[in-house]
Amino acid sequence: MWRMTASAYGVGIGWRPEIAGYVAGLPGLRFTEVVAESLHTHAPLPDGLAELVGRGVRVIPHGVKLSLGGAEPVSDERAAHLHRCAELLGAPLVSEHIAFVRAGDLEAGHLLPVPRTREAVDAIVANVRRTQAALGGVPLALEPIAALFDWPDPELTEGQFLTEILDRTGCGLLLDIANVYANARNRGEPPAALLDELPLERIAYVHVAGGVQQGGYYHDTHTDPTPPEVLALVKELCARTTPPALMLERDGDYPPAADLTAELNAIAAAAGWPAIT
Repeated sequence: MWRMTASAYGVGIGWRPEIAGYVAGLPGLRFTEVVAESLHTHAPLPDGLAELVGRGVRVIPHGVKLSLGGAEPVSDERAAHLHRCAELLGAPLVSEHIAFVRAGDLEAGHLLPVPRTREAVDAIVANVRRTQAALGGVPLALEPIAALFDWPDPELTEGQFLTEILDRTGCGLLLDIANVYANARNRGEPPAALLDELPLERIAYVHVAGGVQQGGYYHDTHTDPTPPEVLALVKELCARTTPPALMLERDGDYPPAADLTAELNAIAAAAGWPAIT
């Protein structure tokens, strides 16, 4: 089953070494996420992360380098690493992006969008199934990315594209509500429109993050506070469904602890959930 649980895990924050002490000090924390590629599975877990696992906090390994959207088969070693991370953490699921990051020996260093074509759907489904085989039954949730451009001549809407991939693979949906906002803003579309197309009942959990307008585009930075427009979209989402968990992503320019706490509480308030602090 791809949903973590029938009951909500509330609001969490991504575990990063720079804020490990802050994360460990959140008394109401029941859910967090760690970048899978940052873990060395041949070594013990970092102390702060091991402490959270010992407390019963659910820790989800989140992959960023599988390249599920690439034309080439995913690396068996990278998929096996994701599985080892799940075993080490006792994770109920793992997650990765619908994107490509490499072609041949070239690494982009970024999550890049794939064309919304049926051929691309077939390639992604094949890579997901290859990954699922390596995961040995650990459920996989897929995250649509924020993109600064779309490939021309799409054959499917974004909702159709994502739904077909989820239907054919049985995966859960890691819905990044900040990505929904960023893509809609850059395309000049209503941010809530995609929510009408997606199978919200398949949500495994939700990302929330900040960004900034620069050079004519809205950039999903993870280094800026969550803007009011994204919080409004969280409220819109939670009026339609109850996701198991909402997670704040912060990947640099960490503010004082009081500011992080205020941001977490703002996310909880938008969802209509109790604060975790």
